[in-house]
Amino acid sequence: MTARIVPAHVTDIQQVLADHPRYWGDRDLRSLHLLALVQEFGSTCLVARAEDGIHGYLVGFVTPDGTGYVHLIATRDDTRGTGLGRRLYDAFTEAARKQGAVRLKAVTSVTNTGSVAFHRGLGFDARVEDDYNGPGQAMVVFTRALPQAR
Repeated sequence: MTARIVPAHVTDIQQVLADHPRYWGDRDLRSLHLLALVQEFGSTCLVARAEDGIHGYLVGFVTPDGTGYVHLIATRDDTRGTGLGRRLYDAFTEAARKQGAVRLKAVTSVTNTGSVAFHRGLGFDARVEDDYNGPGQAMVVFTRALPQAR
């Protein structure tokens, strides 16, 4: 079943929160799901919707300096390994480019080896930045320049 990637609505994120373990397992990241981001940056917050629900989603926005920042990306447990995460990133890249993005950025914890491998597979550079999220809170920062559109 192919999922269509479309702009997210607040009700989509509320559905994701209701099914939180299907996207994040035992990690409780509900507090990072800020509905205001969907309200304010709807064209760069995306869901992959199919007949059986939301297969994945990405919450992102474009900063004033032209950075397409991905705050959250997740796929449902039964859709992992299908290329959906890459499709969500591709759709975000297109939407961010339309808003003037010239680079992409994302951040994860240093222990999230799955995210590190995923982002490196998408061509991101990864570096550990000490104290990124406060004293003693190192994070992996991913960056990737966007090629100029032809």
